[in-house]
Amino acid sequence: MFKKILATTAMLFAIAASAAVDVNKGTEADLDGIKGVGPSMSKRILDARKQGEFKDWPDFMQRVKGVKEKKAAKLSAEGLTVNGKGFGDAAPASSKGTKEAKAAKP
Repeated sequence: MFKKILATTAMLFAIAASAAVDVNKGTEADLDGIKGVGPSMSKRILDARKQGEFKDWPDFMQRVKGVKEKKAAKLSAEGLTVNGKGFGDAAPASSKGTKEAKAAKP
């Protein structure tokens, strides 16, 4: 029973991972497949990528016209990543979490 649950979970993660498209690696067709990215935006992404790979989401938003925080969040939710990270994934850990971890140590 445990093996079936583990196999099902692994399969779901594989499906979710295959849906993600990285802006530094995706083809024009891959980018067009993301909801919210049309032919003109995929062209802007590819043109900006010719200057060099995108370092992170702020770099992507600065170099691709028409992508601000709200649009970046929507694209990330649809599966677009920058260097394998979603829009909210790049945020540093909050200081609150580190304080709680320090307090828990004897």
